Amino acid sequence: MRFNAPLVQLAFFASCTDAFYPYKPGWLEELETGKAVENVLDNVKDLTAGVAFQIKQRGTEQAGVSNAERAAQQAARLRFKYDRYGYAAEARATNNRFLRRANQYKVLPAAAPPAGSNAAGIAQDGTDYSYFVQVQLGSKKQPMYMLVDTGAGSSWVMGKSCTSDSCKKHGLFGPEDSDTLEMTSDDFSIAYGTGQVKGKLSVDTISVADMSLKYRFGLASETSQEFASFAFDGILGLSMGKGASDNFLETVSKGAKLPHNVFAIALNRASDGANNGEIKFGGINPAKFTGELKYTKVGTDTGEWAIPMDDLGFDGKKAGIGALAYIDTGTSFMFGPDAMVKKLHDSIPGAASAGQGAYTVPCDTSKSLFITFSGVDYEIPPKDFVSPKDNAGKCTSNVYGHEVVKGAWLMGDTFLKNVYTVFDKDNKQVGFARASGAASSGSPPPPSPAATTPNSPSGTTSNSPNGVPPGTTPPPSSSMTTTESKPGMGLTGHESKSGSDSASATAAPAKSENAATGLHAGHASMVSLVAIVTSLALLA
Repeated sequence: MRFNAPLVQLAFFASCTDAFYPYKPGWLEELETGKAVENVLDNVKDLTAGVAFQIKQRGTEQAGVSNAERAAQQAARLRFKYDRYGYAAEARATNNRFLRRANQYKVLPAAAPPAGSNAAGIAQDGTDYSYFVQVQLGSKKQPMYMLVDTGAGSSWVMGKSCTSDSCKKHGLFGPEDSDTLEMTSDDFSIAYGTGQVKGKLSVDTISVADMSLKYRFGLASETSQEFASFAFDGILGLSMGKGASDNFLETVSKGAKLPHNVFAIALNRASDGANNGEIKFGGINPAKFTGELKYTKVGTDTGEWAIPMDDLGFDGKKAGIGALAYIDTGTSFMFGPDAMVKKLHDSIPGAASAGQGAYTVPCDTSKSLFITFSGVDYEIPPKDFVSPKDNAGKCTSNVYGHEVVKGAWLMGDTFLKNVYTVFDKDNKQVGFARASGAASSGSPPPPSPAATTPNSPSGTTSNSPNGVPPGTTPPPSSSMTTTESKPGMGLTGHESKSGSDSASATAAPAKSENAATGLHAGHASMVSLVAIVTSLALLA
């Protein structure tokens, strides 16, 4: 495997930026390009056994780079997402290589939830690296795939006026698809690692999860080349923060008349067979989780779904690396500060640094990682944090040492496949329970209405009885508690500039003494960034 690299220079834009950037690991590229040796084929042949895909032909541009380079690229692009509040960390130097090839993308469709449940199935690409929902736009209900991204405040789709090469390979939406589409004169733009998505803000009906809402979203006339590689046609931003478009959660709150301002997500693992992934608005689905559903208060004022993480560890041994964690369905893997990630891998027998923040781990690793929130451990088994073998016979850890946000972790789908996640906007908290079918990682502390975490100054609970969003009904066997915790750091700031002409910038709260130092409004600084185009470089 190769990890050497020359520098690539890119600018951090001061404008509103948010993005989703999974990438395709080396073993999968080797498999799809026909370069995989027999041991790799044997290793991955069960990943899609018994799974039916919808196959759609499209040309694509992929990057022939190592796992470590791709991880560095994803981390760097994620900095564009989190820089909108001015606290992105410094970038790491790496290289940039390109490989163009034809490809086909796969869609693993989701089972349709019962009508009237305010739920929608979450499809994926068949490799667990991107998850998206099919919405219907306009009076003619044009179907469009939109990425489910809890780390993005903006929503947009590709428009019929788009002339970019990437748009030619996607579903598009325009006036001929709806008699109710209203084009505004307001521009929107979202900066990415290799360019930007830009166009006009538009107003029309979006239908998803038994809801039909009048919504102002971006209609892109120009998109970055990265989108040529992926099946979905736009981004559905699900953070609480403001972006270039109207905030989708605000639109749901005002227009859907749901009992509670919550949504809950279950992500499917492709190797598990039938896709039962789901996003549900207004409540929870008890069938999607087992045991205790427990909440932790959001630890920032920026509108991000960021909560204090107690710790991470391996095989029951804590690593002592707790910090603020951003819960981001728009991120494929897990990213953390270099020193913390090194400390975690030091506890894994046989793990070794592979450079650029990547670590190899024994392919026969049988013990699990665990992550602790509000005193409860949630398991991440080897099938999620250990990659399949590459042609060199090595396996890479899906936990990378790239400090995307200063002093904080980014928890993506590597973790989220193992839990049922509830995003409670009413009470500014995130809840987890073990996903149905997920393995237990030992006995958690007994539930208590006043459960505490090491970062909790008082051990107080939220105003949701038993930690359940008001009015929702837990399964009879479940007990649910809520812990209010304060972050161990003061990450504050604001969206430096609106991405649209009419949207207003979010006010900046006062920074604490521990606030991270980041980029500030109106200042675009050049930094060393990483490789540019990957096969799973999706941005929102």
